[in-house]
Amino acid sequence: MSKFFQAILVVLVLAAIVIYKITKKKKKKASPFPANWHQLLLDHVEFYAELTRVEKIRFQQRVMLFLNEVYIESVSFKLEDLDKILVACSAIIPVFRFRHWHYSNLSTVILYPNHFNKNLVFDNDGEDKIVMGLVGTGRFEHQMILSRRALHDGFAKHNDRLNTGIHEFVHLIDKMDGQTDGVPERLLKHTYTIPWLKMVHKEMEEINANKSDIRNYGGTNEAEFLATASEYFFENPKRMQRKHPDVYKMLHDCYFPED
Repeated sequence: MSKFFQAILVVLVLAAIVIYKITKKKKKKASPFPANWHQLLLDHVEFYAELTRVEKIRFQQRVMLFLNEVYIESVSFKLEDLDKILVACSAIIPVFRFRHWHYSNLSTVILYPNHFNKNLVFDNDGEDKIVMGLVGTGRFEHQMILSRRALHDGFAKHNDRLNTGIHEFVHLIDKMDGQTDGVPERLLKHTYTIPWLKMVHKEMEEINANKSDIRNYGGTNEAEFLATASEYFFENPKRMQRKHPDVYKMLHDCYFPED
């Protein structure tokens, strides 16, 4: 056999392995939902509490499927059930209306006990511990790193327009088309792309001119606007609909396409 055909064979084998792993991941069955988790969800996740009975059951199934597909690791503390639940909820809430959604670009979520710096250091004093979450790149590709404190705060303070877990998973959704550019092509219809970007730039100008109640970080770039506005949308939708009707409508069309 020539070297050319040997190379082709290797490529085909590797491609088959990748396809098999993806298919296996999508077909993986969820573990049974622990009975005591229902009350934890009611107590800590407003989105879940407002679902119908049938939707709650579907949400529970999605929680277990996510936890079967994505490994959650803790650093310097013992992982608790609520930690796993809140990570799963952060992932599921933005895509709950997409019944067959899988985070094919995520394998592991790493929880640090507190905020950390850009070098992923968290265990020494300093004013640079400002990072609450990030989607990994390079050697951290397919990983997400979250501050446990920020994760819990995001669900403990409903209506405050802040939720770090949702923020980072929206970045991951945005990244699924290959670019973290503030245009979630998996959610946004192609014809809406130009109107969306025009609206984003207008809103970013208002943020940077201190004329908006979308938090300042949303004015950094298009990707941060999408993630920050999405936090607002899920944390306080009524206020967003009143204050930013155009942004609300566009995000509603993205996250609730069948409504």
